[in-house]
Amino acid sequence: MFRKILLLLLFLSACSSPASDSPNSVSSPKGAPVVVASTTFLADIAQNVAGDRLKVESLLPFGADPHSYQPIPQDVARVSDSNLLIINGAGYEHFLDNILKNAGGERMVVEASAGLKVREEAGDEHAIDPHLWLDPNNVVGYVENIRAGLVSLDPEGADVYKSNAQAYTIQLQDLDTWIRKQVDSIPAERRLLVTNHDSMGYFAERYGFTVIGTVVPGFSSDAAPSAQQMSALIDQIKASGAPAVFLDAAESTTLADQIASDAGVTVVTDLYFGSLTDGPPAGTYIDMMKHNVTRIVGALR
Repeated sequence: MFRKILLLLLFLSACSSPASDSPNSVSSPKGAPVVVASTTFLADIAQNVAGDRLKVESLLPFGADPHSYQPIPQDVARVSDSNLLIINGAGYEHFLDNILKNAGGERMVVEASAGLKVREEAGDEHAIDPHLWLDPNNVVGYVENIRAGLVSLDPEGADVYKSNAQAYTIQLQDLDTWIRKQVDSIPAERRLLVTNHDSMGYFAERYGFTVIGTVVPGFSSDAAPSAQQMSALIDQIKASGAPAVFLDAAESTTLADQIASDAGVTVVTDLYFGSLTDGPPAGTYIDMMKHNVTRIVGALR
């Protein structure tokens, strides 16, 4: 169900060295295929499946917001040199469009979210919520897609990838159990989320939260609200009793601070939804989720 591997052939040439400050930018074993993931959290998930057999690099650096990322020439070179490119899919990586148009070489592309049920914006079937990874159960699907892609790339490693995928899936299931336990400590009437953009829908559905509203309309942080939308959100926050607005650390706090001030609530700004950190507190996907949940629970409890 989760296996959908897209083969992408690109024929323009380019070459350069990987950026030295990119996460997981460690050379693969000599002669091994080059695997690149679009984001830091995908690189970590994929590395757990690849284990010691392959090294997975992240195209984006730590702290980058994929919604607003501006590619650099080295990105084209790194994609050009890759044998396998792992993307989230669901319309998340718009920054890749120009990179793929200008990259040379030949590679396989694995869409990690392929086959998973996606959320759509009400009244707009073309607006798909790409933030599936914020529900660890969806990441189980990511793991299966990535495993299938690695096996296609490197059939001799099939047993290794299968074993690693099974072990990591157990960790993801344990993470899901842990999150549920933490959320249980929040009174049901206080399980209310206000976010910068509509990024926590999958998380909210899985763990019983209500999304009261968002500062920026839609699934991307690249939009801007009208004065009427901001006023309506302030009214919604006041009426619901939501105590906080939650932001990714990479997002601007300007509008959220203004709304929070008018609504009389706090702003939590140190969450990580789209990028890992170079070490604590969100050095791995699992650590990222635990950090976010701890901060959310602390603000709502």
